[in-house]
Amino acid sequence: MALTFPAAFRNTRADTISARAGSGALLRIYSGTRPANADAAPTGTLLAELTCGSPFAPAATGGVLTANAITQDSSANLSGTATWFRLVNSAGTTTVTDGDVTVTGGGGDL
Repeated sequence: MALTFPAAFRNTRADTISARAGSGALLRIYSGTRPANADAAPTGTLLAELTCGSPFAPAATGGVLTANAITQDSSANLSGTATWFRLVNSAGTTTVTDGDVTVTGGGGDL
């Protein structure tokens, strides 16, 4: 499917995602199988949790979110191969989005 949307719609959608994440959002990186949807409980093993600053620059054009500074996880939780991620608010209580991680070769969401 190759849906396209007007730039204004894409920008609004991107800014809504940024607002839902809020400042200090957490980027959690997991190994294992990604859940069926972002409402499902996380599966796999939590490998790292990184803190986002003000998570995204405003989507001025093109509906593209650009991450601002992300603080590295100075003591990664466990080792393993990253396969998926979940972005949650700073309290860890509101899921913003899930995505695939591609370690080599590109093509993933992260």
